[in-house]
Amino acid sequence: MTNNDIVSKLWNLCDILRDDGINYSDYVAELVLLLFIKMEHEQAEADPNYQRHLPAGARWPDITGKSGLTLHKYYRQLLLDLGNSTNPLVAAIYADAQTRLKEPRHLDQLVRNLDAIDWFSARQDGLGDLYEGLLQKNATETKSGAGQYFTPRPLIDAIVRCLQPQLGETIQDPAAGTAGFLIAADTWIKAQHDDLYGPAVTDKLREFQRIKAYVGVELVPATRRLALMNCLLHGMQGSGEGVVRLGSSLGSLGAQLPAADVILSNPPFGTAKGGGGPTRDDLPFATSNKQLAFLQHIYRNLKPGGRAAVVLPDNVLFEAGVGTEVRRDLMDKCELHTILRLPTGIFYAQGVKTNVLFLRKGSAANPRQDKACTQAVWVYDLRSNMPSFGKRTPFGPSHLAAFEAAYGADPNGASPRVDEGEQGRFRCFSRAQIAERGDSLDISWLKDADAVDAASLPPPEELAGQAMAELSEALRELDALMQALGAGDEANQQKQLLAQVLGLEAEGDEVGRE
Repeated sequence: MTNNDIVSKLWNLCDILRDDGINYSDYVAELVLLLFIKMEHEQAEADPNYQRHLPAGARWPDITGKSGLTLHKYYRQLLLDLGNSTNPLVAAIYADAQTRLKEPRHLDQLVRNLDAIDWFSARQDGLGDLYEGLLQKNATETKSGAGQYFTPRPLIDAIVRCLQPQLGETIQDPAAGTAGFLIAADTWIKAQHDDLYGPAVTDKLREFQRIKAYVGVELVPATRRLALMNCLLHGMQGSGEGVVRLGSSLGSLGAQLPAADVILSNPPFGTAKGGGGPTRDDLPFATSNKQLAFLQHIYRNLKPGGRAAVVLPDNVLFEAGVGTEVRRDLMDKCELHTILRLPTGIFYAQGVKTNVLFLRKGSAANPRQDKACTQAVWVYDLRSNMPSFGKRTPFGPSHLAAFEAAYGADPNGASPRVDEGEQGRFRCFSRAQIAERGDSLDISWLKDADAVDAASLPPPEELAGQAMAELSEALRELDALMQALGAGDEANQQKQLLAQVLGLEAEGDEVGRE
């Protein structure tokens, strides 16, 4: 039985829970509370030296040895006890955890079905990879909204291959979601060093990779729970309460994060709560645009010579005012060497247009340089004349292969490159040319060959999604303008009215992402 087979079986168990009023969006949260206990048991069965985190009396055989009402009462108390564990990591994973299962027979069915799965092949392939598959399956359920901005795995892996994180480097994601970037970096490093048992890996380095190498931050408690379990199942323990900390990188927690060698991130889209005031005292450009605030954190939190890749929407590349100031500061303090324009449809939210910015702190000659570090920016257009991606045409590694080849083997974008001209996808723009554009980085040159061919238009739902995404961005900019003009109360009233019309809360939570 392959991991994909097991993921399908796990996903089908949701049918058991429907009678208890649990939908797909709640299903993974319910399942993983049990699944983590089962997976730790499987790891201990496969490896006698495995160091358990769950205490005696709170392990899988303790669950399978009970049934009916006895099991239901035991399990509810177990979740409370684990949330109050003296082990800070276990306490963080099970903080405020509670089951929504009301019928003891449904819990019975869930436990028996989990216990009946053949886990041998899952242990061989890696329980962490199985868990990743379940998270991705959840993200593809667009009807639940669970994966609104889930970062596609092929994109994460391509970014990691370009930046090539190294043994002994500190790697950070200030918007960690389910920790996809951090885990991909760890997987890359382990592949280069024989699963951390290669000749270059000392005991001290091995411990560093397990405890100190990775730091993430996630605002949403339920998403952070998934991230902590995900990391632990991949052998990434972290210090104290785990690899991923609970809080906001745009608050005091972000200001206290240590500088990193590598930052990989896909920050949440939208507007920060609280209007247009300063997001963080140590960020010089006050903005309510979360992406601009995250971008400031990222390039300022790199060590001299450190490198980063960040996924950002189009508006960050062209927004005037504070946006222009942030881009200028970025190009002064960092070498922004590459921009990858991503195709639409690769995120589960329709119509989102995004880019990946690749940068290095300082310059090649002087990592501490903080003026005129960017001399040229290479732009790769993977958006024009590309298929309409979605469930019918999935986005995969083959679509990124040409970009990776053009990017080159040097993680800082210093490999020899060829400007492909107006008919090609990869072009170089000098800092002077960018200045002539008003320091806008929204650069495109390829004509879409199918732009006037109605038969080649994306599906109606994608066109509607694009229109809605553009409307949302226009409304966000209008809100920022009203806040700046001192009409915040009126703007909030209009947002509340709009939320009532759409059946939404006026101020939504940040969406966790991988």
